[in-house]
Amino acid sequence: MSPTSAFQTAIVPAAGLGTRFLPTTKSVPKELLPVVDTPAIELVAGEAAEAGAERLVIVTSPEKSSVARHFEPRPELERTLEERGKTALVEKVRRAPQLIRAEVAIQEQALGLGHAVACARPNLNDSDEAVAVLLPDDLVLPTGVLSRMAEVRERFGGSVLCAFDIPREQISAYGVFEVEDTGVEDVLRVHGMVEKPAPEDAPSTYAAAGRYLLDRAIFDALDRITPGAGGELQLTDAVALLISEGHPVHVVVHRGGRHDLGNPGGFLRAAVDFALSNPEYGPELREWLRHVVADPAGTIEGGTRSN
Repeated sequence: MSPTSAFQTAIVPAAGLGTRFLPTTKSVPKELLPVVDTPAIELVAGEAAEAGAERLVIVTSPEKSSVARHFEPRPELERTLEERGKTALVEKVRRAPQLIRAEVAIQEQALGLGHAVACARPNLNDSDEAVAVLLPDDLVLPTGVLSRMAEVRERFGGSVLCAFDIPREQISAYGVFEVEDTGVEDVLRVHGMVEKPAPEDAPSTYAAAGRYLLDRAIFDALDRITPGAGGELQLTDAVALLISEGHPVHVVVHRGGRHDLGNPGGFLRAAVDFALSNPEYGPELREWLRHVVADPAGTIEGGTRSN
């Protein structure tokens, strides 16, 4: 572990059906769809490894084993690429297996985020005093918030969550924290959480994002909560139970950006954002986008555009 890391295991729930990406997700797991040329699951794994994680537990369904296979070495492919002199591609192929040690926990039924996290419990070691949970639909940018969360856990103990400061008029789409100041910039003590409140009823403008650093006590709490709508176990209910019992919970307010990969529109925005910063694709794409904005009639509906 890195000196500032409070965890060695990261859990990534990846058992969903990816219905908003059908028909593609009939055969390709959503987590393997590329943001330019890198699957979302690899981006999330890289973030976890950067914060000190040594192991990635991918909670997935039996039909989606290819998600974990992405982190297995492919020596034959590497050898073929090396023989053809494609050294840059060799490095790309090796990147995921070298990032982190990946393993699988099977979730037979999709019964909520809390249930998915609980499915990873048998994978943990006695040394796992805390675990990180990263939702692969959320790209939190720039990376680094998990390291900040680890520092907060070291100082305050308990569990630490990530939050974004959302305009109040948009707050009803989120789970919102009830918080108090700690005297530390962008670190707040959590006293409760409200799911999708009306703007006028929201206890704050701090909304949950897809990053959690959870004390191992979360698994005991998951055993004690009752399923909600649809028979699902909600992670937020387990966190709320811990809060009610005096377990310290804090949020780190992240002042960067975020991409939602859970829907095609958000996925496209992420791809464009990453591509524009890529020296190989960025300049040409930026010029093409200028043409599109200047002449929207030249899109697919109005005719083909090649430049």
